[in-house]
Amino acid sequence: MKQLFDNVSYGCSKLTTRTYSTSFSLGIRFLDRRFHDPIYAIYGFVRLADEIVDSFHDYDKAALLGEFRAETNKAIAQGISTNPILNSYQHIVNKYNIDAELIDGFFASMEADLRQTSHTESSYDQYIFGSAAVVGLMCLRVFTENNDLLYQRLKTPAMKLGAAFQKVNFLRDMKADYQLLGRTYFPGVNFASFSRHEKEKIQADIEWDFAQALAGISMLPRSSRRGVYLSYFYYKKLYLMIKNLPVEQALSARIRIPNHKKISLMLQSMIRHQLNLL
Repeated sequence: MKQLFDNVSYGCSKLTTRTYSTSFSLGIRFLDRRFHDPIYAIYGFVRLADEIVDSFHDYDKAALLGEFRAETNKAIAQGISTNPILNSYQHIVNKYNIDAELIDGFFASMEADLRQTSHTESSYDQYIFGSAAVVGLMCLRVFTENNDLLYQRLKTPAMKLGAAFQKVNFLRDMKADYQLLGRTYFPGVNFASFSRHEKEKIQADIEWDFAQALAGISMLPRSSRRGVYLSYFYYKKLYLMIKNLPVEQALSARIRIPNHKKISLMLQSMIRHQLNLL
């Protein structure tokens, strides 16, 4: 019975999400239950592609990513895949009418990671769109449940939220990206001579994204607002930790929030949401 395989597929996406991201998993738990499987499916899909370009160093990454992209398109067209991650993802794409241009944009950014080690302003904006903004839009398609009017109204804030998350990750992971992967994402920034002025310029850009994102979160349906706000609240706290560090310390270690503090942040965000203090 196919329903059994579909359940296994969603279980694989859920396991992938929980294994790779405790913070994102926490946010999903605070969404309405009907959104759990769809968001796990989206995260599982983007995580698998990201692993290909970031982790499979002893293999032909370009070939693997090309195969994964072809399998994704085939799964969406046929409405099924023997790859559990793709099977759950294609179901969500077809159910919520996720635009093909979002998927194409995502793969374009993943492919850029295979050939590009630094960015211009233009290529950086394009990379952020494909690696982060489109993920926010995929999730928004789910949250708005095919209400296109609401989707269009919240489209820009959703993109800004995804962009803010990605830029915080870039700032947090600058050392690892440069030393292990040879990448520098921020345009015109030289890791070897990264300055306080450059850090402050990046931070101002992130704060602008966060501000625009928060305005959209307050307009989300209650079924998704609490979970999205929790993710926003967590990333904002992570960003502030990085912001308060001198340049030398920000570059010397990967900043993270311990699991026990994540629980504390979760409770704080719940209280603020309950009191409408977004």
